[in-house]
Amino acid sequence: MRVAILGNGGFGTSMAVLLSRAGHACSLWGHDAVYTAAIAATRRNPRYLDGVVLPPAVTVGCDGKAALAGSDLVLVAVPTQHVRSVVAGLAVHMPRAVPVVSLAKGLEQTTGKRPTQVLTELLGGPERVFALGGPSHAEEIANDLPTTVVIAGADEAATQRVQAALQTRTFRVYRHRDVLGLELCGALKNVMALAAGIAEGLGYGDNAKAAILTRGLVEMQRYGTASGADARTFFGLAGVGDLAVTAFSRHGRNRAFGERIGRGEPFAQVLASSPKVAEGVWTSRVVVAEAARLGVEMPIATAVAAVLFDGLRPADAVRALMERDAKAEA
Repeated sequence: MRVAILGNGGFGTSMAVLLSRAGHACSLWGHDAVYTAAIAATRRNPRYLDGVVLPPAVTVGCDGKAALAGSDLVLVAVPTQHVRSVVAGLAVHMPRAVPVVSLAKGLEQTTGKRPTQVLTELLGGPERVFALGGPSHAEEIANDLPTTVVIAGADEAATQRVQAALQTRTFRVYRHRDVLGLELCGALKNVMALAAGIAEGLGYGDNAKAAILTRGLVEMQRYGTASGADARTFFGLAGVGDLAVTAFSRHGRNRAFGERIGRGEPFAQVLASSPKVAEGVWTSRVVVAEAARLGVEMPIATAVAAVLFDGLRPADAVRALMERDAKAEA
């Protein structure tokens, strides 16, 4: 197959490496002409995926028309906040009826929409739009380490075809119909990983982190079911699987961002010095606003947003969580 990948960040690059090794011809598109040219010349992407060499079968460039020409499958691997602008600019070159898979894990800050909602709005045909989720660090994918993910789509037959196209000997793909739940898992787990990172930065131990992740999963499921998602999705690869890998791994950018905040670094400084996007930062604010509208209680997510955007001291946020009224676990 010919696969077009929009976004030459870490995940987009790792998917190009993975799929080219499986025999597909991959086009990797980037918006930064200078940096994209450097990747094409050196076959390396030190800013986002250091130490990995792109195979010869991967073409790299910033010409969207060329990247999309003749593609059988399109992967959208740009951060959530840029999905709309990037795809709107390239939609005219997008082959009709070709499956489009979102790799983004967040919620659009201006509208609260999920990436597949944005893609459907721009491209039409929800049956051709899919979402990929699950525990999948780019560094491990690129280095051919076993990874298991899940693809979700509205049309079962079409989802099976995309599943088959993406599966390789080291990249196992399950399928699912709960697009809403899968995308909410991907967005919400980043917020909980920020909380886990903040706790780590404060010097708290494994007990605190385990509690944050466990109660965080409760918040994720609570929000998801109130939004109409299947509660079971949150206990699968997209939910507990992705939450665990994001919060514990050294590769987790949201965990790392939260850790710096917990150590006392100013938010603006951490944001400015982080080349890799921590999607949970922007998602936290959207989620808290939507949770209030839905009448859903999300104390951990609310604390994260307050620390990032309202100046609440991390230690005070943890203290407030620990001093909440005693209740039964549910």
